[in-house]
Amino acid sequence: MSSDSSNTRNRILNAAWELLEANPGQAVRMIDIAKLAGISRQALYLHFNTRSELLVATTRYIDEVKDVDARFMPSRSATSGAKRLVAFIDAWGNYIPEIYGVAKALLAMKDTDDAAATAWNDRMQAVRHGCEAAINTLHNDGCLSTEYSPEQATDLLWTMLSIRNWEQLTIECDWSQERYIEKTQALAQGVFISG
Repeated sequence: MSSDSSNTRNRILNAAWELLEANPGQAVRMIDIAKLAGISRQALYLHFNTRSELLVATTRYIDEVKDVDARFMPSRSATSGAKRLVAFIDAWGNYIPEIYGVAKALLAMKDTDDAAATAWNDRMQAVRHGCEAAINTLHNDGCLSTEYSPEQATDLLWTMLSIRNWEQLTIECDWSQERYIEKTQALAQGVFISG
């Protein structure tokens, strides 16, 4: 990809990001993204064939800009399932406030907007994959509570770590971010770790 093409692509992704955060719940149109990026609508379609493709690329671009791989490295390199569980909750839970604007926009649109639903589902499956890895490590260590199969534990952890639950506790109930992380880690340890 040429430097000019890469710069245009980044301008498009930044424009989409900005519009998602600025207008939560409102559909972000391709024409609006093109206008903010300073290109024609036709030029935008040279980079992204569909709005779904653009919204998925935008959420992945945000992860790239915010270096999500480095954030999750302590979880991925943890030496035990218990440590991996705690590190994953720390990484994901502290990432939520940084992506909340875009997440809130996609959440508000996803029930009536297929492109938003595709982008939302793409990112939430990535979170589920992280939950599954933490639970499978616990299971492989022989430390997963016998109350749950690995699949059930993954389902439950994924639900516990939902953005809606974070929103309820930190915004509606006025918990601090630190309290949210501490109590979610303690809850997960009590629920998933045997003994």
